[in-house]
Amino acid sequence: MEPDIEPWDRFRDWLHCICVVTFDLELGQALEVIYPGDAILSNTEKINICYLAFPDSNSSNARDTNFHFRIRRAISDVRSCQKTFVDKSPSSLPFDSHYLYGFVHFRQCKDATIHRGYYQKSIVLMSVLPLFSLFYSVTARIAEHFFENGEAAIEAACHHIDTWQQPQVGRTMEFPLLGTLISCRLPAACDLPYEFQLDGHVELSDDRDESLRLFRPDFTTPVVQHVHHLQLIWELVLLGEPLLIVAPNPMITSSLVQSIVGLLAPLRIVNDFRPYFTIHDSEFREYSSKSRTPPRVILGVTNPFFIKALDHWPHILKVAEQGAEIGGDDMKKPKKTWSTSRTLDTPPGLYTQYKPFLQKDKSLAKKLLKSGNSLEIQHNILQRHFLELTQSFMIPMERYLSSLMPLKKEMSPFKGIPSTRPFSMDDFLASVDTNGGPSLTCGTKGDWQGLYKRFITCSNFGGWLSMRSRDVTNQLKAHYVEALCSADFCAQTLSTKHNVEIVDLVLRIRERILEIPSETEARKNLVRQVVKILSNVDDDLKQLLMSNCSLREILA
Repeated sequence: MEPDIEPWDRFRDWLHCICVVTFDLELGQALEVIYPGDAILSNTEKINICYLAFPDSNSSNARDTNFHFRIRRAISDVRSCQKTFVDKSPSSLPFDSHYLYGFVHFRQCKDATIHRGYYQKSIVLMSVLPLFSLFYSVTARIAEHFFENGEAAIEAACHHIDTWQQPQVGRTMEFPLLGTLISCRLPAACDLPYEFQLDGHVELSDDRDESLRLFRPDFTTPVVQHVHHLQLIWELVLLGEPLLIVAPNPMITSSLVQSIVGLLAPLRIVNDFRPYFTIHDSEFREYSSKSRTPPRVILGVTNPFFIKALDHWPHILKVAEQGAEIGGDDMKKPKKTWSTSRTLDTPPGLYTQYKPFLQKDKSLAKKLLKSGNSLEIQHNILQRHFLELTQSFMIPMERYLSSLMPLKKEMSPFKGIPSTRPFSMDDFLASVDTNGGPSLTCGTKGDWQGLYKRFITCSNFGGWLSMRSRDVTNQLKAHYVEALCSADFCAQTLSTKHNVEIVDLVLRIRERILEIPSETEARKNLVRQVVKILSNVDDDLKQLLMSNCSLREILA
């Protein structure tokens, strides 16, 4: 190992920890092991992991189950390589430093030596990174070896992961894991939208085991079954509306919630979402309180008790049992009210009184019907349809935001970086009228103006504007650096400026230099510009400027 890398340093670039959760007759679900041993988890996080690691309503069938969940973090620190990775990933990557993802492999099998008659245990990988294809495969591989060889398999897996190179986008990486070589390419922000699926391409190889199977999370099948409601659900998620999803098991809830979150790509969802949630979660009381407005969160649950506990929520999607007959035309339309009252035997369907702003596009269902049963084709159809819908929605906003930026010719080296004009809803809506709305690019008709008015008041708009404002600020800084590098600071130019203006100029250049990584051409050009300015001013001003310690260090 390289001398400057601490033990578990590379491991923590990828994972927070690996947990083993077991069922104890006296304690219930309990944490049996945490690797590495010094991984920090608060008591609340430990309790949440214990309850979320097991299916909430479990049958007596012997089986293995894979799913994932998401919990709030007590400490929201992010490693520098993780921040760099997220910055270079597609903008829709559902990353939030305040949350941890848990990737679960749950095993239940009959065991006559246990009083309850069943062996129940889960392997849980905790990470701040939402890398579903990779971590589902890693979790399944570690679980396979753990159930054969015990804790030694987890310890070996941790040491293998501690040799992995840091997360990087846009190139294929290979990682050793328990006799397997994982080949993985994580998507980059510069990828074309259709070049990646979900969160990247993952393959496993093992010369000794030709039957080795890659576990791929199926985020397509559950959402395809609700194709007739997807455009309405897209509006609900876009506007940050509370949405409760009740499904038979955590595998379906987690897949369905994650698929619905993905409908907004390339827009990143800002509101909270929980792929799998139980009544034991620390936020249950907060989310079930009827004394306040329902929180703007998407909840995936399996316990039918939630139908009564959250009967004040405005939008509920009840998913049919696996293998059950899905109704005909009545299932294609949202139900405004429950058939009688919200009872535990509520029939499947979408229950909402929300009136969509857009007319239903029936072409998606027709395309999926023609696709056969190919998951890859269905995924591509869904991804392309909603990507085009979201992009069509965002294009007028991006166009208007660009119009708020100052022109390059307005930049002067002797002035500060100009700021963008504030976003005005009235001006934006007027620009939509002038340039034509999203229906020109996606063909979907409806009250786009009304949808924009609602969107601008929700947190997803605030998140988008905040992120794009940072991008615009960085762009303006880059243009300003170009203006500074190309300016001619000859003696004749400087002689027309007051000393105060020259001091401000040098301090602004110094500020830009400190922001730019060393050994870059832009930094070297700025340093040369400072040297040129110093050589073209009188000695008194030069002495004053050189009294600045950081400037002397830059020029040293």
